[in-house]
Amino acid sequence: MIRKGLLLCVCQGNCPSFEGLDEYEALNRLRRDKLIDWVGIHPQLCSKDGDQYLIELLRGANVDELYIGGCDPVMQEKMFKDAFEEAGFDKDKFKAVEIRNLNTDEVEEKLREAIGA
Repeated sequence: MIRKGLLLCVCQGNCPSFEGLDEYEALNRLRRDKLIDWVGIHPQLCSKDGDQYLIELLRGANVDELYIGGCDPVMQEKMFKDAFEEAGFDKDKFKAVEIRNLNTDEVEEKLREAIGA
């Protein structure tokens, strides 16, 4: 069984690019449809405590696929690289999904597409 995790980074919750998003509803839709094994939200994964959150969450975690909805995918890869390395998490299991400037329905659609549902 492939274990899938999903995190949303909401840029402190006050970035205008997330105004149209109800992050809890987007996560709940995917969780209720059993497309993902676990979900989480962090206010700013690119911060120092965001790195620590990723390290603690992923250290020894049984996760085959990790999806992070947030800012630009290239930036996510650069920002999370060190945390993945320190946690011993294979970066090839990671899929960055840009969700800026999207409403709840659009975020859900984009995440479903990334997950392959």
